[in-house]
Amino acid sequence: MKRLAPALALCALLVAALPAHAADQPAHWDSYGTKAPYAPGQSARTYQAAPAGYVPVLTENVSRHGSRAASDGEDADLVLALWDRADASGQLTREGREFGTEVRALRAAMERVGFGELSGRGRTELAGTATRLAHRLPALFAEMARTGQRIDVVSSGQGRAVDSGDAFAAALAAADPGLRPLIGPTRTDRDLLYFHKTDAGAAYRDYVDNDPRLAATLASLTDQPRTRRAATGILRRLFTAPFVAGLGDTDRVAAARAVHSLYAIAPAMSEESPGGRGWGLERRLPAADAAWFGYLDDVEDFYEKGPGFSGDDITYRMAGVLLDDLFRAAEQKRDGVGDLGAVLRFTHAEELIPLAALMGLPGSTEQVTGNRPYTWAGNPWRGARVAPLGGNIQWDVYRRGDRYLVRMLYNERETPFRAGCRPVARGSVFYDLDELERCFGRA
Repeated sequence: MKRLAPALALCALLVAALPAHAADQPAHWDSYGTKAPYAPGQSARTYQAAPAGYVPVLTENVSRHGSRAASDGEDADLVLALWDRADASGQLTREGREFGTEVRALRAAMERVGFGELSGRGRTELAGTATRLAHRLPALFAEMARTGQRIDVVSSGQGRAVDSGDAFAAALAAADPGLRPLIGPTRTDRDLLYFHKTDAGAAYRDYVDNDPRLAATLASLTDQPRTRRAATGILRRLFTAPFVAGLGDTDRVAAARAVHSLYAIAPAMSEESPGGRGWGLERRLPAADAAWFGYLDDVEDFYEKGPGFSGDDITYRMAGVLLDDLFRAAEQKRDGVGDLGAVLRFTHAEELIPLAALMGLPGSTEQVTGNRPYTWAGNPWRGARVAPLGGNIQWDVYRRGDRYLVRMLYNERETPFRAGCRPVARGSVFYDLDELERCFGRA
């Protein structure tokens, strides 16, 4: 326990500084979609204590990788090409001139990090989550260090997921150096953590590429007058009215989506900004127009990865392999199989979003019909809340005698299991493992 004291004391100060509901995110974060920054969902001071006599024996997670650079430079290149045309003809606004400078610097920073790779903020997010985990379960980690129980770290094999696992594990080892020899190298399991790209995802990929209902729905929700108005609103902040008028509707929308994509990824690159103060792109977009394009990003993710169409599970049934693995680790601990004290999994939005829908987590329970499509006003699903960068699902397993309880944290907020699962007491967030097996059809 002495090894934990300095790091946990610091973590305690950080946790104490958080409000009771730290991830009651600012409303504008919804406009970032699944590129929203991460914040813990609840102060650890308000977590429920385990029932009397129960001690932690296992912790496991499924975590999205942390903040990253954009996947490529296409959006920045499109915007800068447009900017160069406007500059050459004297058709930049004052804000547009500043915006161009900001975009060039942001693109250069992303190229230095590596397109699609973990940013400094991403490493900080994962390290923070790991340190809070160590603070939450010091008795578990002390017992693991004493008895030599191992920590299994597994990722999709993609660079940003591998680096996220490494950053998380390093933070745990920094909190308690006695854990260092227990942490294995980050291993790869694509079938578990990149299933949307494996053979198991063939039917899903066919749905995304070829389903006519999906294509028609996405087209109808995107091709609205509000989209064209929002595109004009965004571009008019940067370019003169004649310049914007000279662009066709399709070009205006494409350009505005590229601007919005840069706006959305900029917070993920905050540590690479001058002085770490941020890039300032949020000042360049009208809030309502940024929110509209955030909604359009959510439309795509809702129908392609989330709850989707009523009566259809094509978007999330693949996540059964991940849910099985969560149960398997808990069941093996109960059955005395293996020597793992922690199982840490690092993956992507394409896996975390379906898992949230499959588990019926808050915000991911409502499907839609063709007559009542997905809207922000009519559905609670938000990419920024379901799967922000660094988003996670964690299970803590406790034991007393031969009885095992599970407590779930979703983005570090204590979260009940889906309707129909009975906690050990009214208002409790602890569930008997046997009850969860019954509730999820595993008994």
